[in-house]
Amino acid sequence: MQRVIVVGVTGSGKTTLARQIAAILGCPHVELDSLHWEPGWQEAALPIFRERVAAALSGPAWTVDGNYRKVRDLIWPRADTLVWIDYRFSVVLGRLLRRTLTRIARGTELWNGNRERLGALVGRDSLIAWLFKTYWRRKREIPALLQQPEYAHLTVVHLCTPAETERWLAGLAAAPVPVQPMNAESNA
Repeated sequence: MQRVIVVGVTGSGKTTLARQIAAILGCPHVELDSLHWEPGWQEAALPIFRERVAAALSGPAWTVDGNYRKVRDLIWPRADTLVWIDYRFSVVLGRLLRRTLTRIARGTELWNGNRERLGALVGRDSLIAWLFKTYWRRKREIPALLQQPEYAHLTVVHLCTPAETERWLAGLAAAPVPVQPMNAESNA
């Protein structure tokens, strides 16, 4: 387990879990949203986004979170483990509401100066609308993708409840982490 991709719907806890996995494994955490969003909530041009992702994944070990189709071909073939957060809709909706309200109230900066505003909760472009639009699609899409032969190499961890996630994470933390071989420069 050296190259991990964490997937799931918006608000499911991908970034939080990916950070925890990266800390346990002692590898970099790559948050795709931070590579995708420019200041003013502008999307990075596709070539720039792909270049950023490729550079972030150039090392031998990493943990990535996100569902961006436009860079899946850069991530999934190199990953060895896919962690799928697949919680009930009501769990994700509650988490998304709490997280978004907290970020709005605190004025939390997310990436490149961007902050969530009230529009993140209401309107057709809101995170809530996005959850309704993508929740059931992801429940169909991810298993279908995992049936494709090009992803047969992935070890899949399918987490269906927060309690199951906590147990799995505790087990991961308790497992011995293999020592990374030193390179020639560190031996000098």
